[in-house]
Amino acid sequence: MAKIVVIHGTKSDPDSNWFPWLKDELKKVGHEVIVPRFPTPKDQNLQNWMNVISGSNLKDCILIGHSLGAAFILSIVEEIEISQAFLISGFLGDIGIYEYDKLNSTFTHKEFDWIKIKENCHTFHVINSDNDPYVPWEKGEELAERLSVPLTVIKNGGHINTESGYVKFDLLLDMLIDSL
Repeated sequence: MAKIVVIHGTKSDPDSNWFPWLKDELKKVGHEVIVPRFPTPKDQNLQNWMNVISGSNLKDCILIGHSLGAAFILSIVEEIEISQAFLISGFLGDIGIYEYDKLNSTFTHKEFDWIKIKENCHTFHVINSDNDPYVPWEKGEELAERLSVPLTVIKNGGHINTESGYVKFDLLLDMLIDSL
């Protein structure tokens, strides 16, 4: 049995997108799944999100981050060892949408310790869409390159969220099951 933590992004919550479906599917096969609620957009910053998970035992678990959740995972992995990470629609730096760039800046405008990140998690999966209306294609490429892993591309997947038709995410479930 694995412990899996799903991390939402900006202006999202544990009950949105494919998170509830994935949680149910993984629980059916005996895994522990946690989907914490982080403050967003009010009080959204890296320290407040870290406060939400402080005291949680995340060592050796699997982390799944959507959108800003992917950058947040990188900050977590600078501190602790995890089993593997799935970064969905992830990015670093600005995405070119002022409102989001302002909310995301404490997460994405920092110097990441890439050596420590790679030491603390040897298995990264980066999944982005080729037509994401929020995260430019190059951001997924950059993230995969920094982590020295291939980029998994979803054709016409949008932001891989409910708005794009993703209330289920079969590819992610299959990748998780195959990796366990």
